[in-house]
Amino acid sequence: MLIAHISDFHIAAPGEKAYGVVPTAENLARCVDHINQVQPAVDLVLVTGDITANALPEEALRSAKLLAHLKMPFYIVPGNHDESEQLWSVFAEKGCPAIKPDFVNYAVDDYPIRFIALDSTVAGEPGGEICADQAVWLDEQLAAAEGKPVIIFMHHPPIKCGVLETDEDGFVGADLLGEVVEKYNNIERILCGHIHLNTHVRWCGTVVSIAPSMGLQLLLDLTMKLPSSFIKDAPAYLLHYWSPEQQLISHAVSLHETQGPYQF
Repeated sequence: MLIAHISDFHIAAPGEKAYGVVPTAENLARCVDHINQVQPAVDLVLVTGDITANALPEEALRSAKLLAHLKMPFYIVPGNHDESEQLWSVFAEKGCPAIKPDFVNYAVDDYPIRFIALDSTVAGEPGGEICADQAVWLDEQLAAAEGKPVIIFMHHPPIKCGVLETDEDGFVGADLLGEVVEKYNNIERILCGHIHLNTHVRWCGTVVSIAPSMGLQLLLDLTMKLPSSFIKDAPAYLLHYWSPEQQLISHAVSLHETQGPYQF
């Protein structure tokens, strides 16, 4: 099966651009069109947060209209630029099957892989958090998988990546989450967003894969001395291939203009 992983849209209100300069809505439309044309067809799309730029209702509705053009199911989790209950209200019927608006955590079982959504946001804060109730719930969901492959998707990476967005923003409860993750050997991947970089790191017996964004790529500064900045770039996403050998193989897809293809 094929899983498209998109993140960090930062969709502004109609007629506006993110941070005044990035046409994220147009970029997302390009990305949706590209995903729709992938062959073999993508089975589902996972969205790891920052769907809106400023948690405004009109931004959420604009995002929903763009995502509605996907030909396959999609599932979302909120990011720190979003308001969880607002997204639940907009996407509950399609894309956010959480039972309660104040607990946007859920599992999807319709595929060879069990997908578990975790809301890592803290209202009004840039960093992430997993609380004790979520850790208990996740443990129950992983136990219920009974060895079936699992992908967890959430906004914040639960590790430090050597950039301000993770190292300074922080993640409360990372140890609590790690204790649960380490108990299970069937967690194929934890998919995240937040830092606007295509980044991968091994953690607690699995791999954390972080998707790029809709054209606001982080200016990589491993010294962490420069103010946090971004560069305008082509929209990009990750494509995860669950192979017949039951391996999750990840490819980075960028919508840069290219020439070709040419045969070797």
